[in-house]
Amino acid sequence: MRQTKMPQDAPTSPGSSIHFRLAEEADQARLIVLVNSAFSVETFLDGTRTDSKRLNEDMRKGRVLVAEDGSGRLLGCIYAEVRGARGYLGMLAVDPACQRARRIVGAAEEHLRRQECEAVDIVVLSQRTELPPIYRRFGYIETGTEIFHATQPLKAGAECHGIVMSKQL
Repeated sequence: MRQTKMPQDAPTSPGSSIHFRLAEEADQARLIVLVNSAFSVETFLDGTRTDSKRLNEDMRKGRVLVAEDGSGRLLGCIYAEVRGARGYLGMLAVDPACQRARRIVGAAEEHLRRQECEAVDIVVLSQRTELPPIYRRFGYIETGTEIFHATQPLKAGAECHGIVMSKQL
C-alpha cells in the first residue's frame, strides 16, 4: 500500500483546527483510552473494546487515522483498511467533547480514495440502534448483515449481528 499525506481541515473556529495523520506506535496508549471510553456504551459486551494486542493487529492490517487539534489533543480516530477496490472503516471513536464524527469519517474516506478504493463498507452492531441513522446521514446505505465476530464475549443473554453499510466513493 502506498503512503499518503493526510488532508488538513480548515479551522473550525478562530485558532482551532483539526489535523489528520496516520497513527504511530507511540500513539497506542492514548488511542486505547479514547477507543475504550467511546465504546463504553457497548454494555452488551464483556471487557473492553480494544487493548494493545488488538490495536497492534489492526495497525498491521490497516491504518488508524488520528484527528488532533492544533495543540496535539486527540479528538478522535478511525480504522481504515484497503480490501482490493473496496475500503473498510471501523472503530470510529470520537472524544465526546468535540463530536467531529462526520469530519473524521470524511478524512478516512479521502484516505481510501487516495488508495484507489471505489467504495467503502462499515459494519454497525445491531445493538447500536442509534448508529445506522447517523451513517445514513453520511451517505451510507444498508447492504446486508453478517455474523458478529466478537473479539470479546457477549454478555449472557445478549444477541448481536453486524449490519453492513456501504457507500460509493
